[in-house]
Amino acid sequence: MKNNILKFLFFLMISNSIMANITLPNVFSNNMVLQRNSEVTIWGWGNPNEEIKLKPSWNNEEYTVKANNQANWQIKIKTPDAGGPYTISIKGNNEILLKNILIGEVWICSGQSNMEMSASWGIENGDSAIKNANNPNIRFFNIPKLSATTPQNNVSGNWTECSPETMKNFSAAAYYFAKRLQEDLKNVPIGLISSSWGGTPAEIWMPEEVIQNDAVLLESAKTRKEETYGPNQPGRAFNAMIYPLVGFKIAGVIWYQGESNVGSTTYVKTFSALINSWRKLWNDDFPFYFVQIAPYNYGEDHFGGVIIRDAQRKTLQNVRNTGMVVTSDISMIDDIHPKDKKTVGNRLANLALANTYKTNSDLVNGPLYREIKLDKNKISVYFDYADGLHFTTKKSNQFEIAGVDNVFYEAVAVIKNNIVILKSDKVKNPQKVRFAWKNTAQSSLFNKANLPASSFITE
Repeated sequence: MKNNILKFLFFLMISNSIMANITLPNVFSNNMVLQRNSEVTIWGWGNPNEEIKLKPSWNNEEYTVKANNQANWQIKIKTPDAGGPYTISIKGNNEILLKNILIGEVWICSGQSNMEMSASWGIENGDSAIKNANNPNIRFFNIPKLSATTPQNNVSGNWTECSPETMKNFSAAAYYFAKRLQEDLKNVPIGLISSSWGGTPAEIWMPEEVIQNDAVLLESAKTRKEETYGPNQPGRAFNAMIYPLVGFKIAGVIWYQGESNVGSTTYVKTFSALINSWRKLWNDDFPFYFVQIAPYNYGEDHFGGVIIRDAQRKTLQNVRNTGMVVTSDISMIDDIHPKDKKTVGNRLANLALANTYKTNSDLVNGPLYREIKLDKNKISVYFDYADGLHFTTKKSNQFEIAGVDNVFYEAVAVIKNNIVILKSDKVKNPQKVRFAWKNTAQSSLFNKANLPASSFITE
């Protein structure tokens, strides 16, 4: 009997010591980057009512909190301007010392294969990029492909310094984005969290309830077919690869996705709902910069590809604090994975430098359709970002106009004072315009920054 009591007491001691250990989500680890000049939240688990003391080395202040009855705790701390490396000591019944922490700019990089695509996939000048990727002020957190039916509280992965070995298997577009940011931000540390999955539709990257509570989105989601290379059910990647990050302070998001939604007629609503749902969960109207999918031969018997491009353009207009990179000039219509990821990353960074960081006053957007004005047998098309508007070909055949019958004919296009004037002998009373309205159309209309115009169709 006495032996049994001793065994039981020993078991309790072991159990309590295991339960008492404070633990952290993997996103809080050595080598991490925390958002500068912010109030950031650090959280973890411990024994209920356990006192946790946290001390960052940049100010040596001690922050104290008790774990709640769900064994959760969180502490808000203020971060300084860019710098490091620093340490953070976290003490409860045990102690965790996080080392080599940098303070800088943190971006989530998400989407499907064009965001996932790394230098090792065979990008343009990839070997040279890998060789020169020694930059400990860029840090990577690479999330493996995971799915879940309910929101998770942790995610696999760990922070690593940028080196040839780590960069070669990380998102190339995101890496070039960080490099370009550092040029203007004077080598401020950049933390990149890559959460991407090739071949995935937008629906799996947003909370399931957002789709369940919207009849249009739900009906569209039901039409998705099972694929061998990834989930198609709403919320599955979001639950496992995005939700565990909610609350981790970020500067913003870069996004490259849409190819797997070709054929959808509801992408404007889907994509807008995705952006808004992330911002709602973070309680932060952070910038969201995305890449318009490139022209590709999805089949010339439909407009599925260009409809998604136009939906992305409309999202840019409908959702505030967003930016869009047009890629029609750096793509091959027979390759769904454009290999020039440096230009993609640079253009994303230029949007951030102009709009978020205010360090770049250059023209960073291609011409974007604004409005049309009707004048008898002519239509005038007005663009934003139209300075130096010009065609790269002697004659443009990419504008089409239609009357009330909605039958489109190629138009003669002339540029005057950065306005495109259109007419056609076949359309006496034009009412509508479309531009580069083919899946494979590569824009011939550019501005003075040599950035291409987005395809569009008027309502």
